[in-house]
Amino acid sequence: MASEIWTIGKILKWTEEYFTQKGIESPRLDAEVLLGHVLNKQRIYLYVHFDEPLQPEELAAFRGMIKQRINHVPVAYILGEKEFMGLTFKVTADTLVPRPDTEILVQAAVDNLRKLGATAPKIADIGTGTGAVGLSVLHFVKDAQLATVDISPAARAVAEENAAALNLADRAQFFTGDLLAPLQGNSYTAILSNPPYIPDADIAGLAADVQLSEPHTALAGGADGLDFYRRLCADAPAMLLPGGFMAFEVGIKQAQDVAGLAQANPLIDRTEILKDYAGIDRVVVAWTKEA
Repeated sequence: MASEIWTIGKILKWTEEYFTQKGIESPRLDAEVLLGHVLNKQRIYLYVHFDEPLQPEELAAFRGMIKQRINHVPVAYILGEKEFMGLTFKVTADTLVPRPDTEILVQAAVDNLRKLGATAPKIADIGTGTGAVGLSVLHFVKDAQLATVDISPAARAVAEENAAALNLADRAQFFTGDLLAPLQGNSYTAILSNPPYIPDADIAGLAADVQLSEPHTALAGGADGLDFYRRLCADAPAMLLPGGFMAFEVGIKQAQDVAGLAQANPLIDRTEILKDYAGIDRVVVAWTKEA
């Protein structure tokens, strides 16, 4: 590859075909995103300057990314970042890659916090990973305070870096521990979580990008995928302020079960199920009774 003159258009065409042969799901998009990152340009630039030749150092960097991608390293891990809710989050192999469907959880939290109109609402983000959920809520709810928990010290460190990069660190606290354990004795307006919810037996059937690269501890949710919801629905309502809510992302066909787990707690007054962009039940919101 290096002995030829490779223009933007030529390298994109070659990479798209190569990715297709290797079973990459979005070959053209991935090629464009990776090359745009190497050149520090928007994707539209690639189309306008399709005949521009790559410099040797650019070609070398791009080749390195191609090698990673065909080994099913997700694009976000290769770039070290992912856009979510219009914000840029650092990602590493210690964290899940934030996904568009999770924006439904964030938007639900923001909308409900605004409806409550509470001054300086306190939010907990359980299993925070990159911090994408909790920190995005902080960004849009300007007086909110955030506590995050992750069982992985490495994931917690990534969330702290993201808080600093987004200028949100002064309103966020970070804890390492098991679900709600580090937060005992505190009360919150909202408790949010995108917990592991893949049934253990389904892990082997996940897409190669996920199965080979993303942390299994952030994916596996027990035999039926509901282990973490059982614990959250049992313990979280007692830590909510009157009229507060908990909101969870759920897997396909899990929403009714999770809503039932929430409703079984006597402190929960009502529940709501929200759909994602594909019309799939994706978020369960449960409110405590008002004072």
